[in-house]
Amino acid sequence: MLFLWLMRRNFLKNILFLSLFFCFRFISQAQDSSTVFVFEIAEEIAEPVWHNLQIAKEQAIEQNATHFIVNMNTYGGGVEMADSIRTAFLRTDIPVYMLINNNAASAGALISIACDKIYMTPGSTIGAATVVTQDGEAAIDKYQSYFRSKMRATAEVTGRNPDIAEAMVDQDIEIEGITKKGKLLTFTVSEAMKHGFCDAEVEDLQALLKLNNLQTANIIHYKPTTVNILISLLINPAVSGILIMIMLGGIYFELQSPGIGFPIAAAAFAAILFFAPLYLEGLAENWEIILFMVGVILLAAEIFVIPGTGIAGILGFSLVLSGLTLSMIENVQFDFTMVSMSGIYTSFSVVIFSMLVSTIMLFLLLPKLLENGKMNAFVVQSEQKTDLGYIAVDESLLNLKGLEGVVLTDLRPSGKVFVNNLPMDATSMGGYIEKGIPIIVVGTEGPQLIVKKIS
Repeated sequence: MLFLWLMRRNFLKNILFLSLFFCFRFISQAQDSSTVFVFEIAEEIAEPVWHNLQIAKEQAIEQNATHFIVNMNTYGGGVEMADSIRTAFLRTDIPVYMLINNNAASAGALISIACDKIYMTPGSTIGAATVVTQDGEAAIDKYQSYFRSKMRATAEVTGRNPDIAEAMVDQDIEIEGITKKGKLLTFTVSEAMKHGFCDAEVEDLQALLKLNNLQTANIIHYKPTTVNILISLLINPAVSGILIMIMLGGIYFELQSPGIGFPIAAAAFAAILFFAPLYLEGLAENWEIILFMVGVILLAAEIFVIPGTGIAGILGFSLVLSGLTLSMIENVQFDFTMVSMSGIYTSFSVVIFSMLVSTIMLFLLLPKLLENGKMNAFVVQSEQKTDLGYIAVDESLLNLKGLEGVVLTDLRPSGKVFVNNLPMDATSMGGYIEKGIPIIVVGTEGPQLIVKKIS
């Protein structure tokens, strides 16, 4: 009897021990099975952030991530990109946690309230989401109204006070005990916790993980590849603007002096760098690239084939402008339903600004290049002998330098002028010159005179 009692007692102890062992093992495995994907935002909310976030979200899904944490410190950025990011967070099945590490202003505030939980480090703030222009002034009410509605709608979806979210954009909103009229709402950590815009204050990412029992989870930090870094750089509006200037400058120089080679090569290379990343990102459609190419062809036709009509030139310029602008916005083929007016405005502004800057630079630099002979670096210097079929240029043309004349046909930039009592082929060094305008010969290029308008 004693033996059976001992056996029964040991059996019960063993059962208890094994139960506790498997229970702890199950809990440990459950924690270890969690995968946390961490994405950093430490810059302006713009195309590069949106580009990297899309890749990070795909990687998180591939890794079967159970949580997606955004570690953010930003003063804001573009409305369109912020709206795209907040929509991506609202539509994902993976819980998204926001860690505000100092600042979540403007566009950062919209992104934050789209997350399932918000955590803030000591001294952090969230709010001040009014829309401003590039010079820091408040944007027109049309854009303020759009952003107010986005803030309010996002707060409604995530269960936060929509009036408070709207007050972060509109300083005319007054909420008793929270904000007064004329003051744009910004929350400190304690204020955000009190009003439901922060779930807890944490020291850092590790504290956030511990608070959610994720300290033993598999942590994956997003690291962009070299290709992704390059694409992010190229789709930056500032870089896109520079590429547009190179394209337009190269095309202009090539049309000024056909056959030079280098300018058109530079323009083609800039076009590839401009369109390729946009195409890979799904922004630039085939038809938008075709619009740009047809526009360039029409501009060339206006200068060399049908000069004087103006129709081809106007249409060509319009197509170039449209192709460049449309390739930078997120439409799907001919569907512009999801494209915001702010996105179109931003893209159009980048293109127009780049065109204006390139035009000004061309008018400032071209006369100096032609006068100083620096364009010779792009001209073939090989000897052209008559026994190989080349025709010698009349040396008398060289004696015409300094003589004055008048334009016989519009110079676009090539045409005919009347110099030394003779009609002659000429190219303008200052762009378009109308018929009848007095000119002066400043040099020669092959059988053509180089002329400029007499000021």
